[in-house]
Amino acid sequence: QVQLVESGGGLVQAGGSLNLSCTSSGHIFDFKIYAVAWFRRAQGSEREFVAALMRSAPGASYADSVQGRFTISRDNSKNTVYLQMDNLKPEDSAVYYCALGPLPVRDSRQWDHWGQGTQVAVSS
Repeated sequence: QVQLVESGGGLVQAGGSLNLSCTSSGHIFDFKIYAVAWFRRAQGSEREFVAALMRSAPGASYADSVQGRFTISRDNSKNTVYLQMDNLKPEDSAVYYCALGPLPVRDSRQWDHWGQGTQVAVSS
């Protein structure tokens, strides 16, 4: 089976930074052929798209709310995707999930594999 394990979440003050990691293991033929993404779900809200990256990292797509503040990247040699979050705002508080799928789409239904999430809390 495929397992995705997120780490790096925590409590941070507004304006601070966090770097989330998501490491894949298990039944994946070749990690580098998968697109990767981050989604988040705030308390009482639906899951929303944050960022996505095509296989082999040719480019990235971001939600308008995080553009210029977050950076998605991947290290295929480590089967890992990262989300560097800078200048965090209280509205960024959410559980963050990583995902693997065939295409870097914004529709969460199109992603095949999900981690269990890591909590990010930003205080004002």
